[in-house]
Amino acid sequence: MSTNDPCKKYACKLQKCLQDNVYQPAKCESVIEELRKCCIKSNPDSSVCSGIDTSKPYDHNTVDYKEALN
Repeated sequence: MSTNDPCKKYACKLQKCLQDNVYQPAKCESVIEELRKCCIKSNPDSSVCSGIDTSKPYDHNTVDYKEALN
């Protein structure tokens, strides 16, 4: 991944958010959406965006384990 990649800062922000939130994507929806929007603008100039579906907003389908335990 190039340091000049226009979406790298969003990918790094997402990685930090996921680490801070025990890899619960639901807690990082706004960051995921920021990355998706960057990919819409920058693709194919961004290697970070390969494999990201930009055709629709992110819709998580994971379970928040803390809420599931209650």
